[in-house]
Formats: sequence, C-alpha cells, structure tokens
Amino acid sequence: MGVKGKSRPGKEKKYPPTAEFAKSAAVSSMRQYRALYKRSMEDPEGFWAEMAQSLHWFKKWKKLLEYDFGKPVIKWFQGGKLNASFNCLDRHLNSWKKNKAAIIWIGDEPGIEKVYTYQMLFNEVNWFANVLRKKGVRKGDRVAIYLPMVPQLPIAMLACARIGAIHSVVFAGFSPDSLANRIQDCGAKILITADGGYRGGRLIPLKENADIALEQCPKVTSCIVVKRTASEVPMTSERDTWWEQEMQSSDIKNYCK
Repeated sequence: MGVKGKSRPGKEKKYPPTAEFAKSAAVSSMRQYRALYKRSMEDPEGFWAEMAQSLHWFKKWKKLLEYDFGKPVIKWFQGGKLNASFNCLDRHLNSWKKNKAAIIWIGDEPGIEKVYTYQMLFNEVNWFANVLRKKGVRKGDRVAIYLPMVPQLPIAMLACARIGAIHSVVFAGFSPDSLANRIQDCGAKILITADGGYRGGRLIPLKENADIALEQCPKVTSCIVVKRTASEVPMTSERDTWWEQEMQSSDIKNYCK
C-alpha cells in the first residue's frame, strides 16, 4: 500500500531485442550506438557527411557545416539539393523494398487496418501532389493539415515536400480558434481536414471545427476534406471539395516531378 502524499520510486524496465531483430537493426547494440554517438560529437562534419551519403542528392553540397554561436547562425549542407519525398519513396522503387510495407495503418475501431507498400504510397503521393498543383500550390506556399491519424496525413505531407510546399500540421485535438491562429501564422491558403475523426471511441467534429476556424481565415481559398467517419457535413461551394473526388479526377496525372 502506498503512503498518502508520497509515490513509490519507479522501477526501470528493460526490454532487450531478440537476436533476430538486433541482427537486422540499423544499430544492433549499445556498444555500436555509443561508438556512433562518440564519433558524432568528436567529428560532426565527418560523421554527418558519411550519414548524408545514404540519401539521394540531386546536387551535392559545397560546404557541409558553417556556424557562429555568437549570432547565432548554423548552416548545414550549403549548396546541396535533395527532396524528402524522393528519398522516402522514389529511391526504393527499383529495389526489393518496392512491394514491402511503407505504412501499416490501424484505425481506432477494432479490425480496421490498411497496408501501403512503397509503390502504393508513391502513387498516392504523386496523385495528391498534382491535386495541390491543380489548386495553385507552388514552391514556398503553405498548406495547413488538420487531420486525425489517417494515411492521408503522411500522404499530404510527402506531397507537399514533393512540390516544395511548406506544410503545417495542426494537432487534431486543437480548438477552432487554435486552428485559426496557426493557419494565420503560417499564411496557408489551403486547408486539408476530414469530416471527423475518432479518439478513444469518441467522435471529433473536425470539419465543424475547420468551418468555424475558416471564418477567421479569408485567405484560405480551398479546403480538401477526407471522408473518415461518413458524417454528414456542410460543404462550402467553390471552397470545399472531397479528397476522394479530387484524387479520382480524370485530369490528375499519376506522376509529379
């Protein structure tokens, strides 16, 4: 029995991996981890130059690191050019990973599950990147994302990265005012949301919250809505469209460069 006003000190629990799991891990032991960490501290430029080789670069950097803690200014990989979406998806399509699981999504409801292979995810991301371009999104534009934990969330993020747009993910539990503040702060002209979401079996009225927030955000010209809960929600003409209809539009190409 515990003593009122006091708590028992917690016991540290360790869960060692199986030998099979450790063998296939990127870092297979604490000894290897400590060696990597030590090198990253003692030779950061050499360490991160080596780590960067595992990524695909369209153009290699001219200067790896420049910093001045007095200003402060820190610059990494100056002159280099890469794309996060390409590195997450494209570079795996000519390898054994092509048909391996990239995302395993398990819904809030029991028995709801969906698996996306790298090829499937690549297709979805390219389609949605072209949806965004059709909506007028260009490099440097901001896109606000107000979604529950659904596959469309990383798909939207990777699509933004693919075309050079800047995404701002807003926690789906935030209030309409909090959402409006974040849309205004980042200057987004597009919002991606859902008809609703589930958390712990409870329905979250995301589209309703989004509509209230957008009353304060006149610069938002488009709101793309994912069908998650099959809730009946109002759709504002010329602003609101369904994700699924946008993705199935005949003028959306299946590749976005």
